[in-house]
Amino acid sequence: MNSKQVELEAAVFRRLMSHLQTHTEVQNIELMIAGDFCRNCLAKWYVAAADEQNVALNYEQAREIIYGMPYDEWKIMFQTEATPEQIEIYNAKQNRSY
Repeated sequence: MNSKQVELEAAVFRRLMSHLQTHTEVQNIELMIAGDFCRNCLAKWYVAAADEQNVALNYEQAREIIYGMPYDEWKIMFQTEATPEQIEIYNAKQNRSY
C-alpha cells in the first residue's frame, strides 16, 4: 500500500466519522440492521488497529474518538430505545446462517 492510498483512506475514515457524528439521528441499531456494523464496531476496530501498531488505546477512548464525545454523554443526548421491530430484524439477521 502506498502513502497516497493511506492518506486517502484516512481522509475517507475521517469523513465517515464526521458524517456519523453529524447524523446522530441514525441509531446504531439501524446501522447494524442495514450494514452489520455500528459506531461501537468502529471503536472496536479502532482499538484492534491500535493494538496492531502497539498504540495504547482502550475501548472507551476509541468510542470517544468515534462518537466525538464520551459515549455516556452521546447516549443521553441522542440514543433512542430500539423498537421491538428493530430488535426482531436485528436478531433474525444474527441468527441466519450463511
